[in-house]
Formats: sequence, structure tokens, C-alpha cells
Amino acid sequence: MSDDRPIILFDALCVLCSANAQFVLRHDRRRRFRLASIQGEAGRALALQHNVDPDDPDTIIIVEPGCIQRDSDAVLAIYDGLGGPWRTLAAAARLVPRALRDSVYRWVARNRYRLFGRRKTCWLPRPEDRDRLL
Repeated sequence: MSDDRPIILFDALCVLCSANAQFVLRHDRRRRFRLASIQGEAGRALALQHNVDPDDPDTIIIVEPGCIQRDSDAVLAIYDGLGGPWRTLAAAARLVPRALRDSVYRWVARNRYRLFGRRKTCWLPRPEDRDRLL
């Protein structure tokens, strides 16, 4: 993992999380982000390294050299990194105090399978995006 591009660590069994990963791959025209499923070997190792239980993940994480972001900060960093209107949306959302953003994020994270569903198998990327998944 010598590439310095940010890595988004996500739950590939979660329908919402997988949809977000697919959204990132579609809108990240600069190919800034790489993704790692927490259920995969690289993702599991990253999760353990950053104190996230890979068998019961409760957050999304962005790993960059010297910087880890999680919860709502990670979501906003993703949309900021996509640029364009997504950057504007992220900037507006940052006006909401972190404590409030994180409490909403954590509620959704705790209830994500019930609200959005759970996949029986991990989502797989399109062939042209496979080089961006660890």
C-alpha cells in the first residue's frame, strides 16, 4: 500500500455503504480515492490497525498518510475530495456542529442494516474500477 492516495474503508455488506462506494467510483473523476472493503484482507488489516472491529464495523474511515478521519468527518472529506458541487455540499454540512453531525451519523451507522439492508455477498466493482479497490 505504498500509494499515497486516501483509502476509504467501508462495509461492503451494507447496502448504503456499497452504494456510497459506487457513487465515489462514478464521481471521482480524478481517481483520487482508493477503497477497501472491511471484509477483505487489506480492509480487515486497516480496520484492526485503526481500532475498528472488522466483524462489527461502526464507522467509515479515510486513511491518509498521517491522518485518519472517521464518522461524519470522513463522509465530508469524501465529498470534499470529489470536488464540484459535492465540495460545496460538504462545506455547507461542515456548518453543522460535529457533535450533531456525528450523533446522526452514529445513529444511521447503528441502524444501517435495518434501514437499508444487508447484502449476502460483498459488492464487486466494475472491471475498470478494480485497480482502485484493495
